[in-house]
Order: sequence, then C-alpha cells, then structure tokens
Amino acid sequence: MCWPQPCCIRGKYVTLVPLSQDHAADLADAAADGDVHKLWYTSVPHPKAVPAEIDRRLGLQKDGLMLPFAVLGTASGKAVGMTTYMNIDALNRRVEIGSTWYRKKVQRSPFNTECKLLLLSHAFEQLDCIAVELRTHFMNRQSRNAIERLGAKLDGILRSHQLMEDGALRDTAVYSIIASEWLAVKANLNWQMEKPR
Repeated sequence: MCWPQPCCIRGKYVTLVPLSQDHAADLADAAADGDVHKLWYTSVPHPKAVPAEIDRRLGLQKDGLMLPFAVLGTASGKAVGMTTYMNIDALNRRVEIGSTWYRKKVQRSPFNTECKLLLLSHAFEQLDCIAVELRTHFMNRQSRNAIERLGAKLDGILRSHQLMEDGALRDTAVYSIIASEWLAVKANLNWQMEKPR
C-alpha cells in the first residue's frame, strides 16, 4: 500500500483535497493573479500550463513519489494554490512539504500558516513521521522567512543543487522539523493562528 494515502484535511481557512483536473480552471486563475508564474526564483506554472502540471504531479503520485493537494479556500471552495508531500521516504517515515504556491490575493494571509499546520499535524500525528523537510531557493527570502516562522531549523544549503528552467543553478536551502520538536512548533503555529490580524 502507498504511504501516505490521499486524504482531505479541513481547516478554518483552507481545506486540502487530492489534486485533480477538476481544479485546473481555478488554479489557472490563481497562477495569473499577480503574475505569480513570472517569479524567477520559484516554479509556478503558466496559467495555460496548469493542466500539464496537474498531470505531472499525478504521475509522480502514481509512482509513489508525491502526494499532491489542491489548496481550497474553505469559505469559497475554490482552489487558490497547490502543495504536496514529496520526496517521500516511507521506510524512514520522512516527507518533504513542497512545490507549494498560492495566488497573490491570499499571500500574507492565514492560508499558508494553516496549510502548514494541517500538513505537519497530519505528518507527525497520523503518519508518525520522524522528520518533515521544507526546501526553497536560497534567494527566495519570502519563502525562507515563512519557513523560519514555522519553527523549522536550517539544515544547510545545497549549492548548485538544481538546474533552473532558464539555465541558472539553484542553491537550495534545506530546513526540517523533527518529531521531538513538533509539540513546540505546533504550539507556535496555533498561537500564530490565534493572533489578531
């Protein structure tokens, strides 16, 4: 049996559901919002390429390498982004939370914090993960700040780690949260969710 299994995870602001082509129109609209697909340091599909990106992620799911989710606004029911469990290591009970992006309108809102809280809670409390990784481009300061606010610790920088679409080499910042840190991280995330906005 594949680990982890597809599931729905519901929160106050976001609901994570198994990704499908049913989300393509919403996600194409989300990718166009604020031209987030044009950011050079991240990989958001062009609105016209969203169906192909969904197929790519579902192919990786079929191979047991990824569990992709559409991120829905709980109130609207519309897809506002994507996220995944990826680089799945079932033997060592490790996953990476990654390939995450959101439409511009919901960035700097409670959506990302709650999304990570839901994914981390599921990973540590349902999947019994030993560790959860988060990775981003070294130059993506917005993403690095968000990961650090979660309570993840920097494990290191993988230099010249990946070849980008434009031919540039990406240095990857690798962060993780380990099981013994989860209760403190969870308390911090719950506190962040409860802060007045």
